[in-house]
Amino acid sequence: QVQLVESGGGLVQAGGSLRLSCAASGGIFTINAMGWYRQAPEKQRELVAMMTTGGSSSYSNSVKGRFTISRDNAKNTVYLQMNSLKPEDTAVYYCYLLMASRGAYWGQGTQVTVSS
Repeated sequence: QVQLVESGGGLVQAGGSLRLSCAASGGIFTINAMGWYRQAPEKQRELVAMMTTGGSSSYSNSVKGRFTISRDNAKNTVYLQMNSLKPEDTAVYYCYLLMASRGAYWGQGTQVTVSS
């Protein structure tokens, strides 16, 4: 059974940094993409950043230039380095994994809170 284990969330002041990690295990076959979504209270879940196994990445306009996604394919792990955090970045961040042969999977979510 596929499991996504996230870590690295927490409370930080505006302007600070956090690094999220997500490790995938169990029944992992060819991974097509891994990335991060977030959901703030009373808002829809939105894409933050995504990276394909080939190395192509995409970002939400709201985080471009501040967040960096990276992957360790050998460890089936994806990271999200978040710099210059703003209060509007406060949300639950969810890890996402796509395997074309098995579908999409989500992590349990990790809270990121940015205080002003």
